[in-house]
Amino acid sequence: MQDDKEDSFISHLEALRSMLIKSLSALAVCLLPVFFITPYVMEILINVMVKNTDMSLNFFSPMEVFFIQIKIAVMLDILVCFPYMAKQLWIFILPALYEKERCFLKSIIWVSSSLFIIGVFFCLFLILPLVIKFGMSFASDHIQPVWGIGHIISLALWLSLIFGLMFQFPLITYALVRYDIISYEAMQSKRRYVLIGILIISGVLTPPDIISQLMLTLPTYALFEAGMFFAKKQKK
Repeated sequence: MQDDKEDSFISHLEALRSMLIKSLSALAVCLLPVFFITPYVMEILINVMVKNTDMSLNFFSPMEVFFIQIKIAVMLDILVCFPYMAKQLWIFILPALYEKERCFLKSIIWVSSSLFIIGVFFCLFLILPLVIKFGMSFASDHIQPVWGIGHIISLALWLSLIFGLMFQFPLITYALVRYDIISYEAMQSKRRYVLIGILIISGVLTPPDIISQLMLTLPTYALFEAGMFFAKKQKK
């Protein structure tokens, strides 16, 4: 019996190792091709951020822009490889699941990937310009902003990652209710606490301005309600 447990533990470690190697290999293979398109992506990103403003971005060291391109390439690499990595994760946890849970996880790989990408684009094309305009509103005759490209791009990438992850909220809510981990009634009665939790998370993860915090809180809570709605309909 003890030998069987040890063999099972070793097989799980081997499966975990295989999943990590495949995921990291996919990231490594895609990184170089993605890096070649990074300058064009960076140009599009900058155009989105400075649209309808008179701001200009500055860099303060010879290698700063190159390192920024590496950061963007890594983010693009994750976006491109996300469906494959999600599939590998699903293959890893598949043996421990019941049949109905397997069907659910198989169906959400592309949904999860789509929500992540939607969250990223929602941040880049809607939230980030609002954050920048809010920052520029503090300029005056005696206070002039000097925008460092490193800080702006890092902010854009960080917020994009946060929004992509927070847009997974409806899947989490749906799964918890759909498979009776938490009842719909219990989740419904805890709405105010969920909202407070989202507010706290938004305050921690976003810059200290009310615009970006609200723009993360409102869609995340709306997605929570969407997950509740579809879980309730599925259980009827």
